[in-house]
Amino acid sequence: MTHTIIQLIAEYGVLLVFLNVLVEQAGAPVPAVPTLVVAGALASAGKLPLAVLVLVAVIACLLADLVWYWAGRHFGAAVLRTLCRISLSPDSCVKQSELRFQRWGGQILLIAKFVPGLSTIAPPMVGALKLRPHIFVFLDGVGSLIWAGVMIGLGYAFAQQIDHVLMMLASAGVVAIELLATLLVAYILVKWWQRRRLLLSLRLARITVDELHQMIEDGEEPVVVDVRSQANRLIDNRIIPGSLMANLGGIDQELNHVPIDRPVVIYCSCPNEVSAAKAAKSLMMLGYRRVRPLLGGLDAWADAGYEIQALAVNESVGMANMSIASGHAR
Repeated sequence: MTHTIIQLIAEYGVLLVFLNVLVEQAGAPVPAVPTLVVAGALASAGKLPLAVLVLVAVIACLLADLVWYWAGRHFGAAVLRTLCRISLSPDSCVKQSELRFQRWGGQILLIAKFVPGLSTIAPPMVGALKLRPHIFVFLDGVGSLIWAGVMIGLGYAFAQQIDHVLMMLASAGVVAIELLATLLVAYILVKWWQRRRLLLSLRLARITVDELHQMIEDGEEPVVVDVRSQANRLIDNRIIPGSLMANLGGIDQELNHVPIDRPVVIYCSCPNEVSAAKAAKSLMMLGYRRVRPLLGGLDAWADAGYEIQALAVNESVGMANMSIASGHAR
């Protein structure tokens, strides 16, 4: 079976490279790197055209990424939330991507293909942040060219060693396929277990949006804290009225003026309120007695029909300047 796959790559290499890269960049868990490396090795032997392989890989990247960019530009945070929910690491996929965007801006597209998970998240994120289309195409095209060139180049440069590996796989036959499948299943199980352990460690009593609204109506004056990242607030500038903006890592400093017996409600927009639960847990370790994450986060509050405000211009201008300076956002 392995030998048959190798023969298919040799015979239909250009088409397979195009389809594999297109499907992977669209978000399917079908890695394209092995195909690119093998195709590069075959190009070294003169069985496939090197320049054409690189070209079709870049075209496939651009086609898939443009679709995600368009979706992010028109549907914004909703697309990112959907990607986050279907990710193997839904509690951190968008969060880590947002942190990288804050550091790199639009130039994150130059390295996105080399970072697992970021390759799919980056195009809709920069689209939601209104990176200009021609700048997106340029940066994404350069990033795709670097990625495809490196992967195919590795196969081309180490063709002899790869030939030995392919021969070993071909001789192993079904055993090799079963081993690869076992490794894939093991990887998925490990990610699932890591996620389960995280959720168990953050198991805290949540407060519902109705309970929070009632507290506000009753004059209990809870401190409502928004712990979303700056990039997330720039994509979705809705806030619960009166919210205190705080970074997850520095929430203790933001709330150092708040009495420890005052009710504190923390919200985010991530699956399972993980960021809010982390913040709540850190505050509880500091002695805060009445701190709870908001069940369903910002979306649940908005869906319930309660009042929503837009983030004030003077609060978001710093984020906008960050995005414009690094990615020429509008």
